[in-house]
Amino acid sequence: MTASPADHPSTNAATLTGKRLALIGAGTMGAAIAGGLSEAGMFPHATLSIVDVHWDAAERLAARIPGAMATDLTAALTDADVVLVCVKPKDVADVLEAVARVRTVAPWPLVLSIAAGVTIGSMEARLPAGTPVIRAMPNTASQIRKGCTVLSRGTHATDADLSVARAIFASVGTCLTLEERHLDAVTAVSASGPAFLYVVLEALTDGAVSVGLPRAAALELVTRMTLGAAEMVLTTGRHPAALKDDVTTPGGCTIAGLMVLEDGRARSVLARTIETTTKVAAGLGK
Repeated sequence: MTASPADHPSTNAATLTGKRLALIGAGTMGAAIAGGLSEAGMFPHATLSIVDVHWDAAERLAARIPGAMATDLTAALTDADVVLVCVKPKDVADVLEAVARVRTVAPWPLVLSIAAGVTIGSMEARLPAGTPVIRAMPNTASQIRKGCTVLSRGTHATDADLSVARAIFASVGTCLTLEERHLDAVTAVSASGPAFLYVVLEALTDGAVSVGLPRAAALELVTRMTLGAAEMVLTTGRHPAALKDDVTTPGGCTIAGLMVLEDGRARSVLARTIETTTKVAAGLGK
């Protein structure tokens, strides 16, 4: 496994200089990636064509990105160096078939897909032989450039292709590289995980309100506590269990609360949540 924080914008701009990007899908994640690239100063070093089944969605996104343009699928694919596939898993096949129909001779574009459950093998089978493919699994924090994206390269993707993918996703957060066999679990932990954590944040906030804290103050305290706890793990490199013990004094209020969590099997429920989500993620592309 390799990991990297968001690189300096000038480094990423150099990697993408002259690249023609085709963004297929102007939904939440597509818009987040386009916005991150723009804020990181990637344009006008690179160009961006935006395609969406809803033309007005493509136009609205293009209007927010200096130099970007809304266009149809064929036009976007004709000269694209990188095709960013940001559509739902069920729609990936249609996009790949369009790539194969439009791009009939080398050089092939780099195809980057963020679709959960759609394997590299299934994508390569629909594309001309030799087309480089990289799967990416970002999360919604990419909208605020605090995302974490995991990349997995296909059979024909080179180190240079991986550098391009990292430059794109580093614009919206941090990048890691893992083997594809881990991506369903990554989907459960990183992509679906925020939803699970939001439930925890909501529950802790409700608990604080039940003992008298104003809701606005409770939510801010819970949210900032969560941010701080996460930063402690990342910054210190210590195991969460060790950090938990630092807070837990004999006979204190923290251990009393932890015992309630253990009585409710919270640890097991959260772990099983990831297991179940991973299994469902594996079937999304079928």
